[in-house]
Amino acid sequence: MARDRHSIVKMSRREGYALHPKAHKALVKRSALPGYNPNSKSRPGGSSSQYTLQLREKQKVKRIYGLLERQFSNLMKEASRSTDQQAGVKLLELLERRLDNVVYRAGFAPSRRSSRQLSTHGHFLLNGVRVDIPSIKVKVGDVVTLRPKSTKSDFFTRIDDTSPAPSEVPSWLKVNRKKFEISIVGTPSRDDAEVDINEKLIVEYYSR
Repeated sequence: MARDRHSIVKMSRREGYALHPKAHKALVKRSALPGYNPNSKSRPGGSSSQYTLQLREKQKVKRIYGLLERQFSNLMKEASRSTDQQAGVKLLELLERRLDNVVYRAGFAPSRRSSRQLSTHGHFLLNGVRVDIPSIKVKVGDVVTLRPKSTKSDFFTRIDDTSPAPSEVPSWLKVNRKKFEISIVGTPSRDDAEVDINEKLIVEYYSR
């Protein structure tokens, strides 16, 4: 399965956004763009064009959720076909409903990159059936549980150390941490996505 193997810290510096918990400290220490000498008299970029703003927002969101270009483009096409809400809002809903994001939001993985790996290795069951596709979309009524065999793994036996419970779980998810169970009780809204996202710029980018 194809995946982005670039350094998460370098990508975070490029986007000026912590794409992974370990990137927060790195951004404080080195906020300059990768490959840029902060002592140089000239600064890269200057004033950004509208296209550049659109591109960077698209790249940022794509990297937040850990998608490759084709995956993200196809998701945008799916969102654009929606008639019940704006394309940008629909895009964020589809991103939030991905299995790997659900595992991360529920607190069973410390990052989306980690949750993607856990999902790919088939640690979870969707409605009792083992799945190994991180991009599967959950819906209201679905139940995600940890595969019984996986409960004995070192990662999950030490879950409070490997992935501490989040301070807040989205209202569209009901989590039973002791049973490693996630119930989908609603549909994610715009407010459930990352706050520092301007989805309109992404729609504009694909509307060119």
